[in-house]
Amino acid sequence: MPLLRTNGVANATKEFVDRARSIVRLEIELALLEIKTKLTRIGVGIGLAAGAGVIAVYAIGFLFAAIAAAIALALPLWASLLIVSVTLFGITAVLGLLGIRSIKAGAPPMPEEAIEEAKLTKQAVVDGH
Repeated sequence: MPLLRTNGVANATKEFVDRARSIVRLEIELALLEIKTKLTRIGVGIGLAAGAGVIAVYAIGFLFAAIAAAIALALPLWASLLIVSVTLFGITAVLGLLGIRSIKAGAPPMPEEAIEEAKLTKQAVVDGH
């Protein structure tokens, strides 16, 4: 009779393990399907945002054209276009210089304060022993 109990326990254990594997497989399949769905939505969102960005660039161009047209009411067309162009180049130069200054301030990207704190902590631990 003990053999039957052992077989029963072995069979129950095998069935439990098989069901657990099935559940894990189904959970993995569900997770992959969910990730695929979310990545698809993210891809569509990125595409729509990129399209909005392109249209925004054109809209800004039309805004500058409208500004030039407004200036052209008082000055010749070529002068109004020149004014808008020079203004845009000036803004570009200022932003570029600010960007370069910011890059130089952040380079190299080393956590200098954290490194110094780690050295101080290490020294405190060494001195404390």
